[in-house]
Parts: sequence; C-alpha cells; structure tokens
Amino acid sequence: MKHPSLGRNSATIINIFLIITLIILIGYKTSQVTNPKIIKEISVPERKSNQAHSQIGNIDTNRIIDADKEPGNWLSHGRNYEEQRYSKLNQITKETIKDLELEWSFDMASSRGLEATPIVDNGIMFVTGTWSVIYAIDARTGKEIWTYDPGVPRSWARKLCCDVVNRGAAVWKGSVFFGTLDGRLIKLDAKTGELIWEKDTLIDSEKDYSISGAPRIAKDKIFIGNGGADMGGVRGYVSAYDTKTGKLLWRFYTVPGDPSLPFEHEELKEAAKTWNGKWWTMGGGGTVWNSIVYDPDYNQIYIGTGNGSPWNIEIRSPGGGDNLYLSSIVALNADTGKMNWYYQTTPEDKWDFTATQDIMLAEMNIDGEGKKVLMQAPKNGFFYVIDRENGKLLRAHNYVPVNWATHVDLDTGRPVLNEDKDYTKKPEWVLPGSYGGHNWQAMSYDPTLGLVYIPTHEVAAVFVPLKGYYKMKPGTYNTGTDFYVNDVAATMSDIPPITGTLKAFNPLTGETKWSIVHNHFWNGGTLSTSSGITFQGNSSGKFVAYDSENGKILWSKEVQTGMIAPPITYEIDGEQYIAILAGDGGAGNSVGDNLGADKEIAAILFGNEGRLLSFKINGKSQLPRLAKKEAKIPEQPILIATDEDILNGEKLYSNYCGACHGAGAHGKTIVDLRYITKDKHELFNNIVLNGLLEENGMSGFSDLLTIKDTENIHAYIIDVATKDRLAQQNK
Repeated sequence: MKHPSLGRNSATIINIFLIITLIILIGYKTSQVTNPKIIKEISVPERKSNQAHSQIGNIDTNRIIDADKEPGNWLSHGRNYEEQRYSKLNQITKETIKDLELEWSFDMASSRGLEATPIVDNGIMFVTGTWSVIYAIDARTGKEIWTYDPGVPRSWARKLCCDVVNRGAAVWKGSVFFGTLDGRLIKLDAKTGELIWEKDTLIDSEKDYSISGAPRIAKDKIFIGNGGADMGGVRGYVSAYDTKTGKLLWRFYTVPGDPSLPFEHEELKEAAKTWNGKWWTMGGGGTVWNSIVYDPDYNQIYIGTGNGSPWNIEIRSPGGGDNLYLSSIVALNADTGKMNWYYQTTPEDKWDFTATQDIMLAEMNIDGEGKKVLMQAPKNGFFYVIDRENGKLLRAHNYVPVNWATHVDLDTGRPVLNEDKDYTKKPEWVLPGSYGGHNWQAMSYDPTLGLVYIPTHEVAAVFVPLKGYYKMKPGTYNTGTDFYVNDVAATMSDIPPITGTLKAFNPLTGETKWSIVHNHFWNGGTLSTSSGITFQGNSSGKFVAYDSENGKILWSKEVQTGMIAPPITYEIDGEQYIAILAGDGGAGNSVGDNLGADKEIAAILFGNEGRLLSFKINGKSQLPRLAKKEAKIPEQPILIATDEDILNGEKLYSNYCGACHGAGAHGKTIVDLRYITKDKHELFNNIVLNGLLEENGMSGFSDLLTIKDTENIHAYIIDVATKDRLAQQNK
C-alpha cells in the first residue's frame, strides 16, 4: 500500500503505523467478541497440594478410569466412567455424621430448577446453573473464581419442555465443556473462564431442539446429545466432537429420516422398516437428552434414547411398529459412531417412556458367571441388567407398580403388553405415567451391598388420544394427546394417589430391601459412600443421610429449599465434603402442589432460593432462616365470563400453561398465577400474547392463542383463585 501524495519512505512509515494501529484495534475487538460473557474473574486461590495433577482441570481418560486412586476428586458426571455415584471416601461415617454441618453456601442467583452434578478437581468446583450459566468455585471456601454466561436468548424457553435447567459440565485437559439451552457446545479455559470456541450442534435451529444434559468425554472426544421430543418436529442424534478443535467427528441419528433420501448411516435402513406413515415430517423424536456413558472395556459409548414424537403412535407411525431406535439403549463404537448393538426397552412407545435415565456400569456374578453389565431404571418401570458385550438381557424386574405391561419376557427381551391399557383405542390411565417410575434424577449403587438407590415416582397418567387431522405446532407440546383430562379422569376408578419414594432395590432379584415415602413425588438424586451411607435431598427442603443397609435416618438438615440434583463428595486436605445444589423445579413444576394435596413443599413455603451447599464435619456456617411466603391469595378482579368461557379457559390452560405454572393453576417454582398482582392482571393479555415478560422466559403466544383464548384463560385463573381465596378465609 502506498499513499499517492507522499514519497516512498514517508509512505512506508505511515503504512507501518496504520498496520500496527489496525492490529491493535482488531485485537481489542476480537477480545470483546471472544470474551463477552465473563461476569467476574477472581484470582485462583493458592493452596498447598501434594497431588500430581496441579494444572486446573487437567483430567484425561486415564485419570477417570483410575478415579479410585484419587477419591478426593469428582472427575466426571457420575464420578468415573462406571457412573455408580459410589465414593470410597469414608471420613463421614455413621458415627461421625452427627457432627456434619454446613461449611459454605453459594448463591446461584436463581429461583428455577437446579439439576447439575458438580465436577471437582484439586479443590476447584465447576457447576452449571439455570440458563446454562457456569461457575468455577473454590471448593474449600465457596468463593467464586469466575462465571460465564453464554447469553441464551430468553425466548428459547418456549422450546423447552421442562424448565431452563442444565445437568452439568465436563472438564478435560485444562478446559471446561458444557451445552447450552439453545444448542451450543462451548469450551472455556478452566483457569480463567475465557471462551476458546463454541459450536452450534443443531441440525435445524428452527425446530424445538435444546441441550440440558451434561456432555461426556473420553479419548479426546466429547459426546453430546439434545432434547425436544415432547415439543415436536425434532429428530434425535448424538454427536462426537474433537475436544481440541471442536471439529465434528461423527454423528449417529437415532431415528431414520425421509426414506426417499440416502440414509446417513447403514443402521437407519433397517430401522426404517419398523416405522409407518410419514414419521419424518414430524421428526420422530428419540432424543439423547441425558445418559451417555463411556465404557473403556469395550471402547463403546451407551446412549439412552428418548420418546417418540408425537407420543401417540397412531399419529407418528399409523399401524404401530417398534419404531427403532426410540426408547432404547444403543452401544456405539466410541471412535466411529458405528452401532455395535441395541436393546429397546419399550417397543412401540406411546407413553413417553424414555430410556434416557442414567446408565451405570458394573461387574456382577450372575448365575454363577462373572459379567460386565450395564444397569438402567428407565421410565417404563422395569429395571434392566444387560450384558455390555453383546446387549443380551440378563434381568428385568419392575421396580414400581406397572400396568401397561405384565412383565418382560427374558427370552424375547420384549415387554408383554396389557392390551386393556391401550389408550389409542380409548382413554386409559397408565402406571407409570409420563413422569416415569424414575426420571433423570441420578441413582447410586453400593457394590458391597448389591443395592441400587432409586428416586422413584408413582404418578399415573390419564392418556386421552387426539383424533382426526393433526398439525404440529411450534413452541409448545406436540404429544398427540390432550392434556385436559379432568372430565375423562372423573369417570375412571382406582387411579392411585401420587407418591414419591426412595427405594433400595436389588437389581438381580427384584427385591425392594427398604423404601422411604416422601411428602411429594419430585425429589433429588442419590450418592452412596463406602461408609454405608446414602444421601438424598428432597422437595420438603431436607437433606437426609440414610443407612444404606436398612434405610434408617442417620442425619437430616433442613435447608428450606427443595432439592432435585444429586449430591457429590470430595476431599481437601484430609477433610471430606458433601455438596449439593438446592433448587426445585424442572418437569415437576407441572404437578404444582398436587392441587393442594402436598403441604410440605419448600418451594411453596419459603420460595425457591437456589444455592450450592457444602457440608463437612464441624462445618462452621449457617444458612439464614427464611421467612414463610405470604400464603394469602389477593382479592381478584371482578369476573365477567360465562361457564363456557371458564371451561374453555381451563382446557387451554391445561394444554399451554400448566407445564410451567402447575396443574389446576397451583404453581410451584414458576409463578403461581393465583397470586399475581393487580398490575399483572391488567397486563395479562399483553404478557401472554405479546411477550411483555420475555426476558423472564415468558415469550408471547400470539401465534397460537387469540385474544378470546387469553381472556378465557385469564377468567379460569381468576375463577380458581377466587374459590381458593374463599376457602382460605373460611378456614
């Protein structure tokens, strides 16, 4: 470059000056673009350590395989690749646990669901919160080191079935990896929280895809799936990326696409033979939204696949069919993504019976022979023990009451269906319901006792199939069933009450050794230790330690916030800690307070103050005592509506509002609409139709609802609130 009016030397000097200036400006702008979301960065605390792995987050395949050699760290989602959530730390025993007290708490700045499993390496904890925000925390003191907010658009909440949750991160060779609700896979520097790269994992961002699950890593490959099958239009898949570059290495689709086009991989050709109709126009479902487990013995990953989309098989695949690979455990070669084998837990799924629940690996003596097995308690109510080498079914016992099938035939590996409960012919109540006998909440395994500790649900679902022409609707549930079931349910008998239980279950015999019934069905995951203790948080806001052998309560601490996340344990300088995220929410919001039947829900009594808690023997902190929320329903606007308007509003509320705001307008962690203020009543149409509160995650629904629809929903809420207020006054 030469300036036209200057000599060569002058022009050269000016050009050099301009180039240097340009480089500085580009560097400055680049730093703004690549590092825009670091909320806070604090110096990493110096600490004395005799451990060999001093670099922050320097985790690799061998360390996770040999995790028992450093039990003071929690290196992977389920602690190690077996994902048994069993720790050999034993300073906290049945004798010393009486002195277990809070050491520190960290404010998660949220009142929504917290589901993550923290990762701890050499005294640094990495944990995700709502809206896919991630934190690095000093695990000794609870002091924040850095925070990164990926800036998920709040409008994405309409694409989500089950709250703005995230179940955790993965840490690898000095970097932290996590997924975002809007489908990105992000890599950060573990020490500083600075962005290294991010990849859009979605094949179609217009569809209702999301990521809430924790990625897994092995052999410099990061594995990530996605969710969205309840919302509709999505096709499930799992992807493997290079941890260094972010390059896509392989992708396995769990359901076939349009058969008139070439299939992406050979396994889909056979799968397509098990489908009917034009399933690909509706996506098909089968999302890999939670469980992905690496097996170093066979160099394969096991993925749990989700429900069909829509749920109703007569809409999705008229005439039925197994619909591979829905509701299945699929073994893939970790290097290539090629399928080694599969086992389908629920052929012809029509109940939202995902097989995405946690998978754990173990070695067991079965019928006199040593076996390397995987275990899973999927939604359908049966507990499976499967040979990891070949996918052969070894055991299948129901762990909760089941009425959709009589049993699982061990010879065929298939459930024997109860045809009397086929809701595609007429409405039926089914157990387990769509919540499953067990959901994403982690279970743990004590290999010395041979018991699995499962957070179970007994929540029957009334399925009312939609008939006639069916059109998919973006940004809402597309299940092929009606969520307004009150009239039909009133004609049915023997529907059991809703309950939640912690069960100590023998996977080989099917025996329940002991069980604890909770006040509410939606509770936390579990952790078991070699001291014979199993920990669980519950929706009543109590963090409890049980004797793993007999279920006796050894210790309980009221934290006044419900817990659905699993605890972990770690050690610093010879002291054992137990940590857990406290924050109710997730899919449990749709039941609310069970129409007033469940009285001891911490989120309703005290609010839902999200916190990360860490306990140790003789801990020196205390949580501030929370005051009870104001339970008095305010005076409502004058209701001007017909009975028909109110009934129509109830039906619309059930299908569009209840998943977040609770059944019967009885909310839990997201706004209970019976308590909204006068100004919110005045702005109701503007909020619901135009998205006035979109920054809170409440997008507008003008594409699905009319002004008359919104007025009817409003009338229904006012009607419920007025009646409940009168009942309060008459007590």
